[in-house]
Amino acid sequence: MSDTAESQTASGAAKVAIIVGTTRPGRKAETVARWVQEIAARRDSATFDVVDIADFDLPHLDEPAPARSGQYTRPHTKAWSEKIGAYDAYVFVTPEYNGSIPGVLKTAVDFLGAEWGGKPTAYVSYGWNAGRGAAGHLRDVLSVLGVRHVEAAVELAFKDDFEEATTFRPAEQQEKNVLLLVDELLAKAAEPVSE
Repeated sequence: MSDTAESQTASGAAKVAIIVGTTRPGRKAETVARWVQEIAARRDSATFDVVDIADFDLPHLDEPAPARSGQYTRPHTKAWSEKIGAYDAYVFVTPEYNGSIPGVLKTAVDFLGAEWGGKPTAYVSYGWNAGRGAAGHLRDVLSVLGVRHVEAAVELAFKDDFEEATTFRPAEQQEKNVLLLVDELLAKAAEPVSE
């Protein structure tokens, strides 16, 4: 379930979307995203909303014009654009499926163009290899759209951060990793964007 984001916070704080990157039944991404949100909320210079792509029921691409045109005709695309465009920065929470990102996450990214451009982006990945393949592929995809990546990342391995690869129990150092990621993301969000 998505948390509602307002178009501008009263304090002028940065608005960060923590995007749940899968819709698969039994997924861990929503639990991981809520954990990231809870830790990130310690930083009062920003607001952090969990945005679940499952709430937008995005089909395979069905817009007649490319996303870079910004000419959206479908109600689901308009709603997705309005939601994503309202944020200053993003944290993607993605599992690794067959060495890459879930298809629904790729589709959700591909539906939009300018909404992503120039904005700081960070990655929280999980899987047998801590989701490194997924995070790397997502970085590649978003690079084409002009995002500004942060170097800090949170990589959660099934063997270290999940009991029996099912129940999320992050290792103690992962909390520090989330704070490093958030601090770098917010610092990048405060930087002017060069044209």
